Amino acid sequence: MRSLAFIAVFVTGALLLYGTRDFPAWGDPAAPAAQHVSPTYIEKSVEQTHVPNIVTAVLGDYRGYDTMFETVVIYCAGIVVIGALRNWRDEE
Repeated sequence: MRSLAFIAVFVTGALLLYGTRDFPAWGDPAAPAAQHVSPTYIEKSVEQTHVPNIVTAVLGDYRGYDTMFETVVIYCAGIVVIGALRNWRDEE
């Protein structure tokens, strides 16, 4: 059973690493996100959101729902971990 799990993890990891070959280089100014999304945030974030910090403007205004639901997912995962690790035996 352990060998089957190891093979599954190894194959999945190999596929994920193979998929990263198509990623743009780290910090590449010709990457699609650097050409289309980033300039818009840099140029118009203060004008559209009235927040002087670009990171706060992106997380709070442009991606507000996404950030909120990521927080909900992390909270639910924490509740599941607490429930799974809790000692359910009676203390009598």
